[in-house]
Amino acid sequence: MPPPENPPGRTTAWTEGVRRLRTAATTEPGRLRIIGAALAALIVVFGAVTAWQVSDRSDAAASVVDHSQPLSAEAASIYRSLATANTTASSGFLAGGDEPRSVRERYELNVRTASELLASAAANSRGSASAQRQIAKLNRELPRYTGLVESARANNRQGLPLGGAYLRYANERMHEELLPAAKELYETETARLHQDYDDAKSWPWIALTLGVLTMAGLGWAQRRHYHRTNRVFNPGLLGATAATLVALLWLTAGHAFARSGLGESDEHGARSLHALNEAWIGSLQARGEENMWLVARGAGSEYDESYGKRMNAVAGSPKGEMGGQLAAALSRADDAQGRDPVDDAYESVKDWRKRHNEARAMEDSGRYDAAVDLVIQPKGSTGESFDEVDESLKKASEHEQAEFERAADDGRGALTWLAVGAAVLAVLGAAAALLGIGRRLSEYR
Repeated sequence: MPPPENPPGRTTAWTEGVRRLRTAATTEPGRLRIIGAALAALIVVFGAVTAWQVSDRSDAAASVVDHSQPLSAEAASIYRSLATANTTASSGFLAGGDEPRSVRERYELNVRTASELLASAAANSRGSASAQRQIAKLNRELPRYTGLVESARANNRQGLPLGGAYLRYANERMHEELLPAAKELYETETARLHQDYDDAKSWPWIALTLGVLTMAGLGWAQRRHYHRTNRVFNPGLLGATAATLVALLWLTAGHAFARSGLGESDEHGARSLHALNEAWIGSLQARGEENMWLVARGAGSEYDESYGKRMNAVAGSPKGEMGGQLAAALSRADDAQGRDPVDDAYESVKDWRKRHNEARAMEDSGRYDAAVDLVIQPKGSTGESFDEVDESLKKASEHEQAEFERAADDGRGALTWLAVGAAVLAVLGAAAALLGIGRRLSEYR
């Protein structure tokens, strides 16, 4: 017959430990040891959790500055480069066989820029299946698009009508395949940016709660010490309280400043850039539709209608005040350096619309060549107005990018050394608590 698991007179280690703890709790020295151990453990846990939660938020803030925002900006640049290449290709086509060298070089520069940015995005977006899928699609479709453009150019130089068909098909591929993929890539990276912002700005509630509980525990221990000894202060417990209070205040203030800086970088930096990117992309698309309206030679009413819709989206109704994406960008600009370029862009849009209406009247009356000149000539054309819009939005974006970087760096800087400081203060606080309790214990020896 097997022996019983717990023979009479023998106890498990757990039972023995509980028994000794109960015995110790019946004496003042035993109670003091338990209190000291509990306080030290509470302070250490508070410090450890603070370091953990602050490190998470610091990493998220670093990701905002060094990773997700640059990737979002990079994705927007891919979209703009593709749209600019498409617009430039149609402008060169309208010039006929005598395509200006500067137009050709601009087209090639934007295709090359898009290719380089796609390579960079592929290297930095490995954690996102959606981003990788869109990058692969863009890499697959871009050579097809450029091949169609080259076919359009070759036929156009020979005066063959087939060139227009090739260019219209290239434009169709750009709008149905390339730009939607670039937009989804941009939205994916922007969503990641917003998630990093949320992670960086979320309050460390667990650490804050533990800090309050630790302060309450230390306060109770000192009140107990006073009632039992009539001594107002215990230097050790007072030091532990000071260390914990400093850590708690540092955590609260540091995170509040970080939230403020990151919030400013989001509201007046990242979101301003998003609004400007929308207006910038919209103006590029409107310019492309305007060019394709003339490439279609009398069959371009669909392109002209699309031009009008895109211009309304960019700047609002031509009969009213500034609206659309430019108005959204203006509302987010928080200083004159951000607002003035947007106002300049709107004034250029008004000139653009006026010149486009003149070109439309010329085309309607059979003066096609004059309409083309009013669209593509360097001076006094819709192309000049578009270039002014483009330059103004570029200037506004550069300013908002600098504003983002300044505010985001300030927010990230508020968390510097907080995790390390919390850990050091926790160690000092726990040591001080044990010393304070140890001093009381020495009175019983």
